[in-house]
Amino acid sequence: MAKAPVVEESEFRHAVKVAAITGQAKERDVALLWVAYGTGMMPIEIAKLLVSDYLADDGTVREESEIRAEIAFNGLARKLYWSNKGVINALNAYLASRAAHGPVDPASPLFLTADRQPFTFTKRTTKAGTDSYSCESLTQIIRRLHTQAGIEGGSALSARRTFGVRLHRKGYDLRHIQTLLGAQSLSAVKRMVEADPVRLGAIVSRAI
Repeated sequence: MAKAPVVEESEFRHAVKVAAITGQAKERDVALLWVAYGTGMMPIEIAKLLVSDYLADDGTVREESEIRAEIAFNGLARKLYWSNKGVINALNAYLASRAAHGPVDPASPLFLTADRQPFTFTKRTTKAGTDSYSCESLTQIIRRLHTQAGIEGGSALSARRTFGVRLHRKGYDLRHIQTLLGAQSLSAVKRMVEADPVRLGAIVSRAI
């Protein structure tokens, strides 16, 4: 199975600019892109986040939060850090747009549909007999945001892989990347970041 494409910084910035002028929920779409690329979370996790996972009781941003076990894609809780300025600015702008329609309930989902309703989830039972959930509507939104920006094959998995690859390019240890992504093994992280197209390009550029 082909890996999801790595989205370069210029492509991401272009996608954000296009999202900011396209569609019915511009502030939400911009925030979605920033959160997907700035945290590496899976769509189901993003869809299940609550406002209180982002904001503390006094309305300030929680620098350190948690992807709770009940919303984590693998059922295992992990730390979530709201420390990226771009992510924070985009989320604050989105929540401000929601507040224009009335008070934002801390217990409400962090992200809503274009008509300000919670996203719905699809339940599947695996061959092992366990329940698995997905949020196809949010997954499709993220795919659309890539398509309208001309990013071929772009998806939520692209955002997740790009998050891991960028950290790897900066020299961060695979174990730290594994922890942030909630990946099951180091080998899974290694497969995600290997064959980095920019690294291969850099090798060629220094060939002669």
